[in-house]
Amino acid sequence: MLPDQLSSCKWRHILKLHLSQPAEKNIFTGYGSGYVVVNNKRYENSLITMPNNIIEDWQVLTVEQLTEEHLELLIPYEPEIILLGTGTTLSFPSPLATKNLLKLKIGVEVMDTNAACRTYNILMAEGRNVAAALLI
Repeated sequence: MLPDQLSSCKWRHILKLHLSQPAEKNIFTGYGSGYVVVNNKRYENSLITMPNNIIEDWQVLTVEQLTEEHLELLIPYEPEIILLGTGTTLSFPSPLATKNLLKLKIGVEVMDTNAACRTYNILMAEGRNVAAALLI
């Protein structure tokens, strides 16, 4: 259809695309080297973000420090999946750190922190009970 024909078309519709944020949910609105932004609030320390909760100052600085206790604190929140953001580079934790979560059928995906933020936003927007455990 030509542009001049479009104006006379009775079936003309306008489609607007925009980023929508589910009401009252935590979403990553930015990230970069040494920080993430959740609902326009900047964090420069490791944290765990879930749709309805944020655990600030998560006491893990490196993947090598990560223990099962660090991740098991998420069990009461009953996440379907935990996205482990390991900083600027992908680094896998000890299998011992995740073994109890896997027994409980809680998925754990390891990726760099920026990828974890993007993946979290997608899964959270789908209504999934997801947690992003991020090393900053």
